[in-house]
Amino acid sequence: MRELTPLDASNAVLGGGVLACGGGGWKHHGELMGGLATSLERPVLASLEEVPADTWVATVTAIGAPAARDWEIRPADYVHALQELIRAADVPIGAVMTAQNGYSTTLNGWIQSAMLGVTVLDTAGDVRAHPTGKLGGLGLGERPGYESIQVVSGGNRALHGHFVSVNRGNLNTVDDVLRDISVRVGGFIASARNPVELDWVKANGAHGSISLALDLGSDLAAARHDGPDPLVAAAQARLQADLIDEGPLRIEKRTRTLGGWDRGTFRIGEHTVPYLNEYMAVEHASGRVATYPDTIVILDKSTGEGLAVKDAGKGGQDVALLVSRAGRLPVSSSSIDRAGLAECETIMGIDFLSYLDADLRPGTAAYTPAS
Repeated sequence: MRELTPLDASNAVLGGGVLACGGGGWKHHGELMGGLATSLERPVLASLEEVPADTWVATVTAIGAPAARDWEIRPADYVHALQELIRAADVPIGAVMTAQNGYSTTLNGWIQSAMLGVTVLDTAGDVRAHPTGKLGGLGLGERPGYESIQVVSGGNRALHGHFVSVNRGNLNTVDDVLRDISVRVGGFIASARNPVELDWVKANGAHGSISLALDLGSDLAAARHDGPDPLVAAAQARLQADLIDEGPLRIEKRTRTLGGWDRGTFRIGEHTVPYLNEYMAVEHASGRVATYPDTIVILDKSTGEGLAVKDAGKGGQDVALLVSRAGRLPVSSSSIDRAGLAECETIMGIDFLSYLDADLRPGTAAYTPAS
């Protein structure tokens, strides 16, 4: 087990921001949550082998569109959502995990660990950020007889007051309801959901994902003063990524926030990158270059940070487009979930399923932390 420190929080934000693939929350929110959690107490990060075999695990995250203008989440909202889930679920929840990596989502569970004593697992519903709950749901939407329990807490107080909702039912249906709630309360809301046995997490999670973000953040912090090329090289090495293109970022289709999603397309050199909250594909005149669940990164060379969709502005940043092919980094069942990918096809109008590698298996390619 590992006690998480303020330095870990800083590295988690930096590394998580690259694995955010354009989404994954907000840098300032991650800094707030990590700083608060590690100053109140020392959150505990553990591998799956370091917790009791009968541990029940909940996923903690936030739901919504990062570019929404009226969003509000307070640190207490994350704690309150887990408290309400513990009350609603008839199982002892002793550990939490994040649905994905990201600027703030890599730190999901840290404040709950500091305040409530639960353990943060070194795994995720997806090694990279993704737009829908199904893609981080550990395949529970297809588990026969599984009833999803999902709690949301928070919202923009000035506009809507404090909103709390406890929801039970089919995971995919509940996910859709919570997406609608996030829109109605300002654009984002804290969530605790889907209590499940540790064995299910072992079989379906993207293992070592938090350590990967921490190590990547440490690499980038060390390379920051050496210039753009070492920064890009550091990200490439840790992510086993290919450099696809580089140059100034251009706006191919401007961002629109609709239905709880940020949608649009960027251009880097000869390549375009359509996004749905996160970067979901890379296109070239000759054909498709990369497709989710590939990890698609746009790295700002001037800062060494992952470029978030909401921060692109009018473009012009000097960036590198990197792709780590699915299977080089930890694989989860939800990142290759056909129902989740079909939903993205419907929303975006582009193909995902025909590009899915049939050889990918959940729980594989686990990341081993740097010594």
